[in-house]
Order: sequence, then structure tokens, then C-alpha cells
Amino acid sequence: MTQKILIAFDDSKNAFRAVEFVAKSFSPQNDITLLNIMLDTAALCKMNSPELTPLFRSQQSSFCSLEDKKRELVNEAMQKAKNLLNSAGFEDQNVHLKIVNKAFGVARDILAEAQNGYDVIVLGRRGLSAVKEFFLGSTSHKVFTGAKNISVLIIN
Repeated sequence: MTQKILIAFDDSKNAFRAVEFVAKSFSPQNDITLLNIMLDTAALCKMNSPELTPLFRSQQSSFCSLEDKKRELVNEAMQKAKNLLNSAGFEDQNVHLKIVNKAFGVARDILAEAQNGYDVIVLGRRGLSAVKEFFLGSTSHKVFTGAKNISVLIIN
């Protein structure tokens, strides 16, 4: 039976471990979506408010070029992850790349996407210390506790 697998992907080592896990552990007949939630710093590039400090205005174009570079790096990392899946036997048409701007929060956006008929969410564990995770939370923890009617695999 073919499953729809959602891999939360942020171009980190942990995200690549999640991709490697799927490549080794799931049948290549499954449908895979690599999802990146892009932090919406691009909105700052379009801001033109009188309240903006002169310092921010003078650096705004530099900030926007960094945003373009980040998107380029994410695209390259996602293509590398797709190639890894392809080399494990996953057909090109069964591996989808999806980059969306953050709308509600990374974990909530992952969970919202998961409602589109996915059978399982796979994501890497970031590795926060227990103290930091208690105070700050983590995306993997938020996805795990927020998931309803869908399996979640957190790859260490």
C-alpha cells in the first residue's frame, strides 16, 4: 500500500538524517514530500514605514539579498535530499519539493500541511538540551504533541 510521507526539511544535518531514514526504511513506491517552512523575513524587505529606523533602511537591501541566498541554499539542499531519495529507488515523480512561507509557526504549518492526506510525518530531532526544550519547546515536540490522527516519526 502506497503511503504519503511528509518530511519536514530545514537543510540541517538532522533533516538529512530523516531523509536517509526514509530512504532506507520505506518502500520506494511511497509518495514523498519534502516540506520547508521558510521564515518570512522577506516581508521585511517590502516594509516601507516611516517608523523604520534610518539604520534599518540603510541595511534593508543587504538583508533582502541574504533572504534570496537563504532560499537558494534551501533549494540546493532540497535537491540534494531528492537526489538521495532517487538514488534509493524513489521515482522522480514520487518525490515532491515544497517551500512555503511561515504562516502560523513552523510546527503549526507542518501540521496544517499534514492534513492534506499524509499518512506519516518524519522529522529530525533538533537536539535541544532538556532545559532549553522545557522553556523554548522544539518543533519536533510541538509536532508530536499537536498531531492528531497521523503518525509522527522523530529521527534522532
